Amino acid sequence: MKALNVNKAEFVKSAVRPNQFIASSMPAVAFAGKSNVGKSSVINRLLNRKNFARVGATPGKTIHVNYFLIDERLYLIDLPGYGYAKVYQSERERWGKLMEDFFAAGLFQLGVMIVDARHKPTADDVTMAEWFKGASCKLVVVANKLDKLKKSEIEPNLALIRETLGLPDEVPVIPFSAEKGQGRDLLLAEINKLV
Repeated sequence: MKALNVNKAEFVKSAVRPNQFIASSMPAVAFAGKSNVGKSSVINRLLNRKNFARVGATPGKTIHVNYFLIDERLYLIDLPGYGYAKVYQSERERWGKLMEDFFAAGLFQLGVMIVDARHKPTADDVTMAEWFKGASCKLVVVANKLDKLKKSEIEPNLALIRETLGLPDEVPVIPFSAEKGQGRDLLLAEINKLV
């Protein structure tokens, strides 16, 4: 099978309720991350686009489950960012319920969880990792903002991420820079295994 043509990407729909989730025979990849971790930037870098996934000055821009069709062969699912304090409690609860329903539906084969390479993962990150681990899908962790680290900090930080999230050895932790493009080919290789 030839590799995905990631330049061929189109927005399909935003789901706000479980009956709007897409159930398809095509493989799907779900992207999740804290509101300010640069999830949209990682997606944009992956697809070679500037503003494909919306990048907001204010974190928490993705509030729905957004579906993109890549090369007419795979769905890329952008999940709402989590852990951002400046949203109403009711909005957070709505988000939590939507995520529970999404994970319960099990309509994806690969989870891409984005964390900040500079910091120890938060309690919210640990919860999200547990959801992915319980979802019987493959998981890849992307440690974004690599360009902000000194060379000597990279290995210890990646080890801390692996340990904090309790990741089994088979789960790759990809050092990534949405800014510079480092790690893009590794992430793409993981996604291409699905098609």
